[in-house]
Amino acid sequence: MRTAKDILQQKGTQFNFIQPDKSVLEAIGLMKAENISYLIVLNKDGKYMGIFSERDYTHKVILEGKQSANTKVGEIMTANLANAAPEDSTSKLMLLINNSKARYIPVFDANNFVGVITIHDLMREAMSDYEKGKQNLDTHQLDFLKSLGE
Repeated sequence: MRTAKDILQQKGTQFNFIQPDKSVLEAIGLMKAENISYLIVLNKDGKYMGIFSERDYTHKVILEGKQSANTKVGEIMTANLANAAPEDSTSKLMLLINNSKARYIPVFDANNFVGVITIHDLMREAMSDYEKGKQNLDTHQLDFLKSLGE
């Protein structure tokens, strides 16, 4: 079974960062320009602080009547997400996503932030597992039929 480390290696280095003192308007503009749904929030020292997502924007800015230009990312980001370790299996990651009702799981190696696993990453993993399982089943069925002389 694949791990968080495997998924992050496949995704490659993530560059979608923003600092908490930037405006929500800047964050939304960056997300639109990069066609992404979240940004990793890092402080000036490069330390992970949380994630700013479209969901944060809709729930904490739009629905609360705040102004995007005047609201800082750090005021509305999600900071206390469940997190994972690089060696965590995709099964464990799926449980974390499901139980926390989150769409993102930050991954830490000891205390060092190494990346984010998204619900979409896990969906791709599940589809890949399904396809591999189906191919194996098809191969076994074919071998079985050949052994019967058909």
